[in-house]
Amino acid sequence: MPFDTPSPSSERPHVVIVGAGFAGLEAAKTLRDAPVRVTLVDRNNYHKFQPLLYEVAMAGLEPDDIAHNVRNIFQGNDTVHFRLGTVTNIDPVLQQVHLHGSAPLSYDHLILAAGAVSTDFGIPGVEEHAYPLKNVPDAVNLRNRVLRQFERYDRQREAAGEGALSFVIVGGGPTGVEMAGALVELFDTLNDDFAEFDTREEARCILLEMEDHLLPPYKRSLQDYTRQVLEGRGVDVHTGTAVERVDPDRVHLQEGAPIPAQTLVWAAGVKASPVADMVGTEQARDGRVVVTPDLSVPEYPTVYAVGDMAAIEGEDGYEPQLAQVAIQSGRHAAKQIQRDLRNGTREPFEYWDLGQMATIGRNAAVAELGGGISFKGFIAWFLWVVIHIAKLVGFRNRLSALVNWAYNYFTYNRSARLILDMVPISDDVPMEVEEVDQQVKERLKTVETQPR
Repeated sequence: MPFDTPSPSSERPHVVIVGAGFAGLEAAKTLRDAPVRVTLVDRNNYHKFQPLLYEVAMAGLEPDDIAHNVRNIFQGNDTVHFRLGTVTNIDPVLQQVHLHGSAPLSYDHLILAAGAVSTDFGIPGVEEHAYPLKNVPDAVNLRNRVLRQFERYDRQREAAGEGALSFVIVGGGPTGVEMAGALVELFDTLNDDFAEFDTREEARCILLEMEDHLLPPYKRSLQDYTRQVLEGRGVDVHTGTAVERVDPDRVHLQEGAPIPAQTLVWAAGVKASPVADMVGTEQARDGRVVVTPDLSVPEYPTVYAVGDMAAIEGEDGYEPQLAQVAIQSGRHAAKQIQRDLRNGTREPFEYWDLGQMATIGRNAAVAELGGGISFKGFIAWFLWVVIHIAKLVGFRNRLSALVNWAYNYFTYNRSARLILDMVPISDDVPMEVEEVDQQVKERLKTVETQPR
């Protein structure tokens, strides 16, 4: 019987999981040996390891190093089936998930794990001119942009305009810090590629953070260390600085002179996927679905929200939108479904904080582990590398990432310096890259805002 028809009571209950990120993938793995039928839905046919998107954007890794085909993950399993599709509506009364271009999926249990998307906080110009970093196409598009800026500057330096090699990163959290550290390392690599100018002298990396310190959730000593390392490697760090608006060649601040820059990377914040709006239930300010202690939606006990799109009550407000929260909440929701099947009592979700870490670049990172233990420097960096390689899905991905990182480390060379768009080069049209970039960004934003 096809999955898009209601299941008779004699058949296994049908569980639909929306989203193949950390939360959705963990939920599907937990249910793959359960007496249920699982349909895992995502608009992409791959699971991406989001913490390493910046490495793709900064030419350290290739896209297929951090992405793995979902069908391959569950190959040979009769319980979990994958459906490539975009969710257009959810009817929790009729218990149906509507997909673009296909019949609705009827479910007995639903797990919403569609993740988060970038938010511009209503700042003028961000949506039109900034480069987000939430998906693999975002990372490839940003890599194309950065490398093309150097090619343009090499080819027509005067026509490139002011700020051609100025790269502004907004957001001093882990993504912004990791991006800044990788970007200045890319400057060093590109210096061997361009003989006509010194990339380390001509290029600038400016990191803006609205709070008074980088990495706001971390200890003060680690925050200070992070800033010290970044500034020592050439990053221009500005804390207590908020963006007022963005133009194609300027970043205007609420206080101070505007920054001439043609490339703005937006790592300042996220909001829940538009799928959260389809449930018709209470949402937090950032769009996350407010859930009960067992992670179900209050009005609909067979619907669960997990990961970045769930507002989960913690000790100090809602739990952070971190990979570990997503993994643990996805696993918990799946276990509650299993308890329901056994007529058991549901259990409240308890988040086990394993700590947090962020890399600043070669031989430098910060880490806070459970029990108040913290590391910085080489030990933290080595721990970060080991954990991230171990968490990648698939042996080939782990091996490829390890080989690429080892090559980059020992050769001081970020090897994935490939421009993968179809922009023609013409000396007669020096600004055509911006026009094509804008078209590409508009297509990516359309995809990004589409529900899964």
